[in-house]
Amino acid sequence: MDVLPLLLLVAGSAAVAGAARRTPVPAPLLLVAAGLIASYIPGVPEYTLDPEVVLPLVLPPLLYTAASDSSYLDLRAQLRPVALLSIGYVLFATLVVGWAAYLLVPGLPLTAALVLGAVVAPPDAVAATAVARRVGLPSRITTILQGESLVNDATAITAYKVALAAAVGEGATWAHGVGEFLLAAVGGVAVGLLLMVPLHWLRTHLNEALLQNTLSLLIPFVAYGLAEWVHASGVLAVVVVALYLGHRNYEVDFATRLQEEAVWKMVAFVLESAVFALIGLQLQFVLKGLGEYRGVDAAWYAVAVFLVVVLARFVWVYPATFLPRLLSARIREREENPTWKAPFIIGWAGMRGVVSLAIAFSIPLTMHGQDPFPGRNLILFLTFTTVIGTLVVQGLTLPPLIRLLRLPGRDTQAETLAEANAQAQASRVAELRLNDLLDDERNALPPPLADRLRDVLERRRNAVWERLGAVNPVTGESVDDTYRRLSREMIDAERSVFVRLRNGRYIDDEMLRTLLRRLDLEEAAAFREAT
Repeated sequence: MDVLPLLLLVAGSAAVAGAARRTPVPAPLLLVAAGLIASYIPGVPEYTLDPEVVLPLVLPPLLYTAASDSSYLDLRAQLRPVALLSIGYVLFATLVVGWAAYLLVPGLPLTAALVLGAVVAPPDAVAATAVARRVGLPSRITTILQGESLVNDATAITAYKVALAAAVGEGATWAHGVGEFLLAAVGGVAVGLLLMVPLHWLRTHLNEALLQNTLSLLIPFVAYGLAEWVHASGVLAVVVVALYLGHRNYEVDFATRLQEEAVWKMVAFVLESAVFALIGLQLQFVLKGLGEYRGVDAAWYAVAVFLVVVLARFVWVYPATFLPRLLSARIREREENPTWKAPFIIGWAGMRGVVSLAIAFSIPLTMHGQDPFPGRNLILFLTFTTVIGTLVVQGLTLPPLIRLLRLPGRDTQAETLAEANAQAQASRVAELRLNDLLDDERNALPPPLADRLRDVLERRRNAVWERLGAVNPVTGESVDDTYRRLSREMIDAERSVFVRLRNGRYIDDEMLRTLLRRLDLEEAAAFREAT
């Protein structure tokens, strides 16, 4: 790809994603729609989704940032539903969709139909979790959707390889398929376990934040590439490493954490924006290659496969939710009795994404006998229509559906109370430590500086409690909001003086940058990120 089309793709998708933040429509949907429209604009370059770029270069960083932000403890607590969805459901959907396509499309071999089933089996929960956070879904549902998205790609890619081997005439058997799946799963986890400790040691022993963050950018590619090199699952290797590093991120110094958060937010924003725009831009390419499958027949196949994909998820989700409770008294004792609403939301949140398209584009043009791969163009078309259909139909209806079902959202009051209690415990320990340190003559400080340390500690202790307190009757702000607003006004005033002094040549630019960075750190400490 030339540089100019790439720049246009990144800039255009970032602009659309930025505009989406000012609308009630989720960004993935606007990006796909913009891509669809742009594909018909004269002069827009043809963007072909290259699986050799998406799978090794785009998928690892997206998986890494998603897994790093996930909670290892929450995922472990929801291990059963996550495993049933990310492994069981993907294999179930591969078989059901493949069998349905075999019955629907005359002349499509069963092996090629199973290739289609594996391609469209894994939901892409990037869009679903974005909606979940926006509408405030219960944390358990969000955790399950996140956990599913971290592992299901590995299951689907392995199922695709087995089905493809059978389709091109390599004589794959069920035993071979099970063996390859176990090799990919066990090998991927083993590579992740092998890498995670030395990578964490290296992260904690590098002395420069820039070096640590450079390493952070390389980690997902190293884990993915090494696992694929030994024919294991690169997806699982990345997930294992990222979960471990995210769980122990507190051991890295503060400068690295601040930089790393900003870097990975930018990387995820650019990649997610670009890949969803790329989905829409594939329309022209897919339609050109459709070949003999056109008109009413192609539309009927698209609708039928879409309906099978949607219904198969519900057929799996409800038994997977309620059967374990019926079969295990231990589960009934440990877990609350679920209603029909949560499984319905999980079932409806099965939107497909760029991984399905990337796998579909990796289908070879010919088989080993040099005959054309049966139905390749149709598989591409059905994958594209399924991805678009789930993103548009389910993506647009998921937020109103959640509001209609009136699921209990996150208990912000309880979360703030828990945060306040945690801060109070930490502050008590810090205060005792400060007193011990100040009692040592080697740590003697003038009273104003010692009082300043105590004031900072007191401020942190009270800040969370103040969010639970009274609201200003004039401005509608809490005490904490007013404090932060006044802090920003003071910092802005200081900043303007520094700039004026630089412009008057009283200080140079290097000193200005030093002073502004000090203010930036104070502002970052004073303002909690809005979520």
